[in-house]
Amino acid sequence: MNAESNKKDYSKAERIKIHQPDENKSDRFNPRNRIYVRAIEGFWTQLRRRLGWVAMLFFLILPWIPWGDRQAVWFNLGEQKFHIFGLTIWPQDLTLLAALLMIAAFGLFFVTTYLGRVWCGYTCPQTVWTFIFIWFEEKFEGARNKRIKLDQMPWSFNKAWRKTAKHASWILVSLLTAMTFVSYFVPTNEVYIDVFSGNASGAIYFWVSLFTVATYGNAGWMREIMCIHMCPYARFQSAMFDKNTYIVGYDTKRGENRGPRSRKADPKALGLGDCIDCDLCVQVCPTGIDIRNGLQYECINCGSCIDACDTTMDRMGYDRGLIAYTTENKLEGVKEKVIRPKLLGYGAVLALMIFVFIYATVTIAPVRVDIIRDRNQLFRVNNQGLIENTFTLKILNKTEAKHEYQLSVEGLTDYQWYGPQTVTIDGGEVLTLPVSVAVDPVNLSRAMTKVNFKVTTALDGETVEAVQESRFFSQ
Repeated sequence: MNAESNKKDYSKAERIKIHQPDENKSDRFNPRNRIYVRAIEGFWTQLRRRLGWVAMLFFLILPWIPWGDRQAVWFNLGEQKFHIFGLTIWPQDLTLLAALLMIAAFGLFFVTTYLGRVWCGYTCPQTVWTFIFIWFEEKFEGARNKRIKLDQMPWSFNKAWRKTAKHASWILVSLLTAMTFVSYFVPTNEVYIDVFSGNASGAIYFWVSLFTVATYGNAGWMREIMCIHMCPYARFQSAMFDKNTYIVGYDTKRGENRGPRSRKADPKALGLGDCIDCDLCVQVCPTGIDIRNGLQYECINCGSCIDACDTTMDRMGYDRGLIAYTTENKLEGVKEKVIRPKLLGYGAVLALMIFVFIYATVTIAPVRVDIIRDRNQLFRVNNQGLIENTFTLKILNKTEAKHEYQLSVEGLTDYQWYGPQTVTIDGGEVLTLPVSVAVDPVNLSRAMTKVNFKVTTALDGETVEAVQESRFFSQ
């Protein structure tokens, strides 16, 4: 039997194992297909695993970090303010959030242009939670081959308790995930105590239930379906890729022709390349693709196939790198270009947005004043013969401590102020204060005068003021 026929027979026999026995490998996009991900060890797997645990622990611990009389990160939708450690973002400062989202977007574009879909492979929540669920699956049901056999077996006590334990662990992880996520919007202590004591509101129970079901479904059942069919990132990533983008690539020149052989055999004498067609690269892929077919949008750059291939190369005594992080240009023998216009463009915009965000955060005003004129009457002549205008001041204390504020108006001569000119506002509170300003008509040269209302306070030994422009009408 020649090497070519060996290759075909071997590949067919191996690929039958990729999905359930009655499924065809070419139908891997069928949502009913089941991908049994094989466990693998290696540098990239360890890196992904450690980054995943860091991301998971960061997500779980962050809501528990105290900051004064509240938690450090708290998106308080009820009071319309976001607390991020010492920074409080109000609706008036939502441009900061917009800038932050733009930083995240261009950061993703920059990294993707340079390193491909490493976000998907190493830090995407879908990937992190999927591998956590696979870990529980392996603990209760065994390695890949054992899981395949278990699913083929008729129901028994052994199968029932293993399936029950696996799904119970998935539900517990999903519940913990949901409660942690809700804790970013509701105080953490209230979520955990109220939910388990039965005192939580219906809204909290709804969102906890929804996110529990979503996590259980996404990471437990849908897995690669989310990456292949639902995630938009896989679709528009091609706009960021070029031939110098680092991808997980298979060296066709070195690997082909592929086929099985003994360790002592000379592949060149058999007319074979370094690929022994073991299909381990397919068996460890969380999306079930064959990287040897070239660049595919389903590839999430997780590096599992690299570790699997390196393990095989070590066993066969060949050099590593048959599958590796590389570029299309490198695979084609063309010189790579790290610095290129698209990468520089994304980097420049990213740097600009980071600068704008830092500047806006540092210069964010601790007090804000808004002026609303009396819409019913532009002005009136009071019993002293003065021209009087009425305004409503909304003063926002954007700090977390109580402060005293002095109020004044600029642009008018010898004016009279009706209402308090010194007010005290609690931290995070808004004071609505109606005031009137009156001026002798002799001191008014125009029918409309531009004025500035000023709110002044002392903060950390420095004078801080907020100024808002308005108009004073006299006829």
